Amino acid sequence: MARIATDTRPSEARLRLLTTATRIFYAEGIHSVGVDRIIAEAKVTRATFYRHFPSKEDLILAYLREVHQMDRGAVDAAIANNPSPVDPLLAIAGSIAQNIQSPGFRGCAFLNAAAEYPDTDHPVHQEIISHRRWFLDTLTMLMAQVHEETADPAARHFVMLRDGAMAAGCLFDPALVSETFLRGIEGLLRINSERQSTESAR
Repeated sequence: MARIATDTRPSEARLRLLTTATRIFYAEGIHSVGVDRIIAEAKVTRATFYRHFPSKEDLILAYLREVHQMDRGAVDAAIANNPSPVDPLLAIAGSIAQNIQSPGFRGCAFLNAAAEYPDTDHPVHQEIISHRRWFLDTLTMLMAQVHEETADPAARHFVMLRDGAMAAGCLFDPALVSETFLRGIEGLLRINSERQSTESAR
């Protein structure tokens, strides 16, 4: 019996809508951008838009999930390419610093979205929390390889340094912000590595 081939790739129109929304939402905010503009710039019909995204909220959630996958790809690559305990964390920090200095940087997409969706029960806010929980859990796992006892506070410290750098990076000199952020991460890792070394020597 002949096997029927199926194409599971997203349609070109959906990709165009999501790419357009990702660019505009990040650059200009979510509430300020209407569906009509997304449709016009993606060059699709209104019917096509609603076939792929029944509401603007569905598109917003897809946008945040797309950004999450990009962030996750960078983190996964840092982990895969750096087997030692400290190096993956330095690589993640380096990727963040590079992002801060990239053209068109407008801060953290998730923090920006959180400012527009403060209601903790809203699906968009829940998507933001899910992303941040993944990031914190990943850092905690990596920090545990540096010094297990302080993994939780060290990971939270990393997130706070990252959040501050992402906020400052679009307000001040991004190169200086990146340098300050990387020094903070290096200091955090040095302290926890020294704790591990001291305990191992006992």
